[in-house]
Amino acid sequence: MTDKEILAAYKALAEVEGIFVEPASAASVAGVLKLASQRKLEGLHTIVCTVTGHGLKDPERAVAVSDVIEKVEAEPRALRRFILE
Repeated sequence: MTDKEILAAYKALAEVEGIFVEPASAASVAGVLKLASQRKLEGLHTIVCTVTGHGLKDPERAVAVSDVIEKVEAEPRALRRFILE
C-alpha cells in the first residue's frame, strides 16, 4: 500500500465518517479500500478496521492535506454558529 492510498483513506475517514485519526491508523482502511477496488471482498458482510491513533498526534498533516481550512474562534457560541451555518 502506498502513502498516497493511506492519505486518501485518512481524508475519507475525516470527510465521510467524521473520524480524525493519525495517518498510520488509516492504513487498515486503505487496505480494505484497495481490496474492495480489486473486487476481492465480495460476499463479505462485515469488515472491522481498528483505528487507534487520534489525529491530534499529527495535526500538521491534517492541515497539509486539507482542501479548505476554516478557522473558528475558540468560543462555544462561535463554534455553534459555524456548525449551523
